[in-house]
Amino acid sequence: MGQVRIGCAMWANKEWIGTLFPAGARPAQLLAHYARVFDAVEGNTTFYGLPSAATVARWAAEAPPPFRFLFKLPRTITHERRLRDAGSELAEFCGRLAALEPRRGPTSIQLPASFGPDGLAELDRFLERAPAAWGWAVEVRHPEFFAGGGAERALNDLLHEHDADRVILDSRALFSAAPRQEVERIAHGAKPRLPVRPTATAAHPVVRFIGHLDPEVSAAHWVSWFPAVLRWLEQGREPTLFFHTADNVDAPLQALRFQRELAVASGGSVSRPSTPAATTGPGEPDEPALDLDLG
Repeated sequence: MGQVRIGCAMWANKEWIGTLFPAGARPAQLLAHYARVFDAVEGNTTFYGLPSAATVARWAAEAPPPFRFLFKLPRTITHERRLRDAGSELAEFCGRLAALEPRRGPTSIQLPASFGPDGLAELDRFLERAPAAWGWAVEVRHPEFFAGGGAERALNDLLHEHDADRVILDSRALFSAAPRQEVERIAHGAKPRLPVRPTATAAHPVVRFIGHLDPEVSAAHWVSWFPAVLRWLEQGREPTLFFHTADNVDAPLQALRFQRELAVASGGSVSRPSTPAATTGPGEPDEPALDLDLG
């Protein structure tokens, strides 16, 4: 059976001090504390700029080898160049982060919503030239890739051919109710509202779960992932699930609750997380998980 990894969209969140992190934790200690609880994190900072070599070396020292960073390609490659003529930028990205081996998970290629079916040839060329050892996970947002037609089939076939994963975005919980707080209104305007496509095209499926501020609302949606995750594990795949909320304050607690409930749904075959004493969250469910429609 494969391994499932659970994490959040960041690790350096001061709002988590006193819950996920012990009281008095210093900013320089947050990655080490985070890595004691979770075994993966989204590396979104690289979308905006590359870290220094010294920063990369520090990350490597603070995170144990089983930990995985899933870095995002810089926007200069994905949004400005739209994958064209980006060889030098890609080489700089790979060179800068090479010291984190073996702590690198799949590398995210997050494409803009305007990147549609006419860009598949460019994606094909990019994946053909990109170093396969880095692993690649592609996140698309163009509506045609979610319509169940020829464009979506072509995308999935292309990813399968290159042994690349499709990043799966699930924002159902976020959009399940009208926003009541300003952070929710901002999230409603910023996050994609697209159908869920639980398609594994390679060995390391990536799920980005955008939860609701109310953990019960999130839980009502995440139970539908239990069958898919357990099926992937039985197939020998190693999925990673990342948990977000509009303000990300309670995202770690939701992630930990998901992992506990997944352990129950698996009958114990998926181990429970090692939760620090400072972290508290909702208890385990009294009722069995429901198999909800992901469509």
